[in-house]
Amino acid sequence: MLISEIFYSLQGEGLLTGVPSVFVRTSGCNLRCNWCDTPYASWNPEGKPWRIEQIVREVQSHPTARHVVLTGGEPMIAKEIAELAAQLKGLHYHITIETAATVAPEGIACDLASLSPKLLNSAPDARLGVAWRRKHEALRWQPAVVRAWVDAYPYQLKFVVARPEDVEEIETMLGALEREIPRHRVLLMPEGTTVEAIRTKSGWLGETCKARGFRYAHRLHLELYGNQRGT
Repeated sequence: MLISEIFYSLQGEGLLTGVPSVFVRTSGCNLRCNWCDTPYASWNPEGKPWRIEQIVREVQSHPTARHVVLTGGEPMIAKEIAELAAQLKGLHYHITIETAATVAPEGIACDLASLSPKLLNSAPDARLGVAWRRKHEALRWQPAVVRAWVDAYPYQLKFVVARPEDVEEIETMLGALEREIPRHRVLLMPEGTTVEAIRTKSGWLGETCKARGFRYAHRLHLELYGNQRGT
C-alpha cells in the first residue's frame, strides 16, 4: 500500500491525547478539505509502496509502543488496510483508525474509531475544479456510514470547528445519526495549524463546550512540535 510516513510520537488529539503511539499514515484521500493539514497525503498524495510485513516490522521497531494509529489521508481507502489492521491486532496492539467516516468499516479490527465527519467549512476553494468540489460535498457527510462505525466500535466523534455557526451544524448532524451519542464522546477541535491560530478560537469554543457538554479537543502535537511532519 502507498504510505506517506510512519513515525513514533505522542497522540495529539482525542481521548488518547498524550499516549505514545506509532502512526501509520496512508497516502490518498477521497475528500479535499480546504484546511487539510496533511496535503502530502491528500491534495498531493506522495509516498512509497510498503508491504504489510515491512509496515509491521517498522511498528515493532518501537518496542515501548502498544498503540498504533492508522491515519491518512483516508486510511479506509488504502489497499490491504484490513489485513494490516488484522495483523497488528494479532500482535496485541491497540488500534485507532482515524477516518472521515465515508467508508463503512466492514469488520475491520479497531479498538477506537476516531470519526471526523466534515462540516461545510471543509469545502475546497477554487484551487480545485467544479467536479472535485461537487464530489467533496456529496461525500463528506455519510450518516449511514457513521452509524455503522458507532454501532460496532468504541468511538469518538471529532469535529473541526472554524466558526461559531459550525456548532449548530454539528447538532444537526448528531440528530441525523438517530443514536444516543454521549456528549463526552463529541470532541470539538479548533481549526488551525499553529498554536496562535488555535488560541484565537479556543476561548469561545471552550465556552461552547461548557454550555453544551461537548469535550474540548486540544491539539497537543502543535504545542509540542509545531506544524511539522513526523509528529
